[in-house]
Amino acid sequence: MNKVVSAAEAISHIHDGDTICVGGFGLVGCPLGLIKKLEEHPVSRLTVISNNLGEPGGKGLGKIMLQNKISKAIGSYFTSNIDAVQYVNEGKLEVELVPQGTLAERLRAGGAGIGGFYTRTSAGTLLAENKESRIINGKEYVLEFPLLPDVALVKAQKADTLGNLVFSKTARNFNPDMAKAARVTIVEADEIVEPGELDPEQIIVPHLFVNYIVRGGKSK
Repeated sequence: MNKVVSAAEAISHIHDGDTICVGGFGLVGCPLGLIKKLEEHPVSRLTVISNNLGEPGGKGLGKIMLQNKISKAIGSYFTSNIDAVQYVNEGKLEVELVPQGTLAERLRAGGAGIGGFYTRTSAGTLLAENKESRIINGKEYVLEFPLLPDVALVKAQKADTLGNLVFSKTARNFNPDMAKAARVTIVEADEIVEPGELDPEQIIVPHLFVNYIVRGGKSK
């Protein structure tokens, strides 16, 4: 099955009120082409799961936020974008802060079908308020639940037309876990090849987790 489609067709699968996860650490490994197309897509009340919300001046997800399409953000490092801080202070944006490792594990749990897990991270802090905890081997652990987004926007270095994915170094970051956790996964790939051309040992995400592939440019 050839999963290569236009960016417009892929983004059309995002609807009002959806929860979407977007790969990237800052702008590294971020599917900027898909985000650009999302700018043109008439959608609102999105919940966005991402390490951060782009950068000041409307870069990356920052532009989507300035378009008032995002009502809630779940992630770890929003203060890199002063616009996001201003939106929170003005009551325009709800945020759920999640420690970075916990964010990755909640996404991994979503893809693996794990109903929840206990972690020591955030125990005894404000982030653990109103969360269930228990003492294990004399230490406090906090219960965290998986993240199950409707749509994932993922950046890959290479993909074959079936949807097998290869990533470039640290641009891999959250992308594989997001691809596996989402109900619908849309991939922006710098290079698209035919089945059999990828080294099986380099494939990080197998095709069964991918729904649509869009041709992209070089990583930034």
